[in-house]
Amino acid sequence: MTGTVIKSTGSFYDIAADNGKHYKGRIRGKFRLKGLKTTNPVAVGDRIKFEEKEDGTVLITEILPRKNYLLRKATKLSRKYHILAANIDRVFVFYTPAYPETLLPFIDRILVTAEAYDIEPVLLVNKTDLFKNDTENLKKIERFKKIYAKTGYRVIETSAVEKTGLDEVKALMKDKVSMFTGNSGTGKSSLINAVTGLNLKTKPVSEAHRQGQHTTTFAEMFPLPFGGYIIDTPGIRAFGTVDMEPRDLSDYFPEIGKHRGRCRFNDCLHVNEPGCAVLPRLESGEIPMERYLSYLDILDEIQNNEGPYRTKEF
Repeated sequence: MTGTVIKSTGSFYDIAADNGKHYKGRIRGKFRLKGLKTTNPVAVGDRIKFEEKEDGTVLITEILPRKNYLLRKATKLSRKYHILAANIDRVFVFYTPAYPETLLPFIDRILVTAEAYDIEPVLLVNKTDLFKNDTENLKKIERFKKIYAKTGYRVIETSAVEKTGLDEVKALMKDKVSMFTGNSGTGKSSLINAVTGLNLKTKPVSEAHRQGQHTTTFAEMFPLPFGGYIIDTPGIRAFGTVDMEPRDLSDYFPEIGKHRGRCRFNDCLHVNEPGCAVLPRLESGEIPMERYLSYLDILDEIQNNEGPYRTKEF
């Protein structure tokens, strides 16, 4: 039988079978993914083959080829990685200027991985109801929108409280496998509930820090009443970048990569090479300095770190 993994709790997996039934199963033996040490060989969103034994137990026997996946570092000291979800059409990345503050290098790592796997990213400036009279954070939001307007990515302001941007998000989710991701406390579950009518567990905002208390422990996939699926993930602090060559990194920064063909040298890394077409556009402000610094940070890791997968905490 074939189906889709809709929830993973470590030892057991909830499976939505293609025959319309639901099963809870385990993996057969140890799956190993070539070149990638993971804590979860089977991830939410995986298409799998499985069999039901005479005693009623269900065993996952094969993971069907993935078209993509997103991963994070398993723990601070671990050299292993955790696959957040697989087979994603669109990833919604949450940004808040405060309560908690989302750092732009964190956003950029998710975007680089999404670009590498041909996952369409959408940026959500969430909890906007908190910042109406907050001049400092409103300036941060405007700067964020200006930076990412140059990438071509869609940026939507959202609020579950005031129902801002919900229709636009809903239209983008229809008939797609969508994933919501970001730091803990950025309001993912609350926004999912507001958009979809689901009832994911949330906790009230902390009065001391005005930060959400995220309760998602495991990634889980939910069918949408208007078509498609949503994958809710735990809040994350560290995000991995995919295996790539230094000269290819600029392709995953759209506002940088589109100028690559104008450089004098085909292998230009846009650092200090003569005839670089990117550096003048950085000086003119056409390419935002914040994005370029993220590019240099990831480039440094690719050139100097061992192993094909790298993460950084924020």
